[in-house]
Amino acid sequence: MSNRTLTLTDELNEYLVRIGTREPEILRRLREETASLPQHNMQIGPDQGAFMAMLVRLTDAYRCLEIGTFTGYSSTAVGLALPPHGKMVCCDVSREWTDIARRYWTEAGLADRIELRLAPAAETLDGLLAEGATFDFAFIDADKSGYDVYYESCLRLVRSGGLITIDNVLWSGRVADASVQDEDTAAIRALNEKIAADERVDAVILPIGDGLTLARVR
Repeated sequence: MSNRTLTLTDELNEYLVRIGTREPEILRRLREETASLPQHNMQIGPDQGAFMAMLVRLTDAYRCLEIGTFTGYSSTAVGLALPPHGKMVCCDVSREWTDIARRYWTEAGLADRIELRLAPAAETLDGLLAEGATFDFAFIDADKSGYDVYYESCLRLVRSGGLITIDNVLWSGRVADASVQDEDTAAIRALNEKIAADERVDAVILPIGDGLTLARVR
């Protein structure tokens, strides 16, 4: 028994991915293609993708929102977990990266179920609010300085009982190092502290990937 999370060695992480996840072949290929990009560390791991897909299934989510799509691993993982009538809106500003995502969405049979909106996320979220859109599940994984704005918008867009997930909340451990005060770290640290005291949600931080917050809207 242990009262703290186990530190993963490379060997144990490989075992976790091999035995503890069922990564679809299309996601494996997308992950391997993205690994060739200089920004490959922006992609979530297969264990996190499998966990998010499980959350979507457990919560019976069918209206999903993603803020920050990159090459599409997380959106494809979530899209594959949606029921047949499920829909997803993805927000990003990069056509280059999301062109890769679109290619894999098409191959996975998700092209007609995922809507990509290429614009600054804050603008897209304002538009969704104006449209009266409602979501069951949201994933925030974009520019860290914008996290608070995205969180506040998601609180208005995600239904009561719905789930907001936020990536990179442990930020390679920098959030716990008081000597680190750059803009991104400060933004994540401030949001973590805000959510810890936020009576609008039930929340927990899990040490999966670079840290993942689960916030259930009350």
